[in-house]
Amino acid sequence: MSAIITVENLHKTFDTKDGSFDAIRGISLSIEKGDIYGIIGMSGAGKSTLVRCLNYLERPTSGKVMVEGEDLAELSEKELRSLRSSIGMIFQNFNLLMQKSVLANVMFPLRIAGAGKAEAKKRAKELLEVVGLPDKIHAYPAQLSGGQRQRVAIARALATDPKILLCDEATSALDPQTTESILQLLRKINTEMGVTIVIITHQMSVIREICTNVAIIEKGELVENGSVEEIFEHPKSRAAKRLVIEGKDPDEWEKKNGEIGAGAYDYEPVEQLKEHRRIRIVFTTNSSYEPVIANMILKFKTPVNILKADTKNVGGTARGEMILGLPDDTILQQQMIDYLKERELEVEEVEEDV
Repeated sequence: MSAIITVENLHKTFDTKDGSFDAIRGISLSIEKGDIYGIIGMSGAGKSTLVRCLNYLERPTSGKVMVEGEDLAELSEKELRSLRSSIGMIFQNFNLLMQKSVLANVMFPLRIAGAGKAEAKKRAKELLEVVGLPDKIHAYPAQLSGGQRQRVAIARALATDPKILLCDEATSALDPQTTESILQLLRKINTEMGVTIVIITHQMSVIREICTNVAIIEKGELVENGSVEEIFEHPKSRAAKRLVIEGKDPDEWEKKNGEIGAGAYDYEPVEQLKEHRRIRIVFTTNSSYEPVIANMILKFKTPVNILKADTKNVGGTARGEMILGLPDDTILQQQMIDYLKERELEVEEVEEDV
């Protein structure tokens, strides 16, 4: 696959009454054609600024954004408008025209693009079929549920046959069941229409459910990126470890610590645990059904503390994980780790500050 979006050393600085603020600092990443790519971070991390830079709704202070090899900084305003027609966007608050019907909302971008009324109406009805709302063409947004409004917004975003769909917190205002249905719809659009999707979210559950690759943004910087499976199995940055090992969504850190600041990054939910050595185990398909921990305890005749046990859906595959507190004997610790690795388990150290 080839990159459809390339970001190189991107910076965005805002001038405020209190001075300059660096919202994005030196971010570089590549999004492959046909991917479902997630960008996650807590409020204020810079992820929404980043996504607005991808279509130049927000002009970067420095660095490059290239879409299909074209440097957006070198395009004229007319060329930018043309390019934006190939990049759809949906938002948390839907951004529908409340005084217009569902059909008229979906027709709107087509009419702006110069399509005739009959042609726009025909295409809008087709798209409402795609999103599962063929019976709502005469309804108004106020008569719809949140999930239905987001489906209309998706249909409208698809009206100009975009190659890329940017989703900025598109499921944040929805309940879990509705979120699941919207994610299924996005996956269908990606698979059947070949649209590359970029999802901005603060919900790790959304990343695990639908994304293939993910970038983790913290304080305006890219702290980790890679495949969702790889980061789930081997998180490296503190931010990734909080998301994966603790299972905390970034907004939960913020609720715990108040406004963003040093305290938000020092949250210590397991500070009461005193084990000298902790390890994290990721269960593979081959090992998930064997009582590995019970067998290990029987073999070495020494208990271990199970500090956490969980199963998560990662890209449609069940992945089990445990965090174990090992006994103090260092030789026995290594014997237990070797035993687990022999059984094809992924084993990694868990730092004291995670």
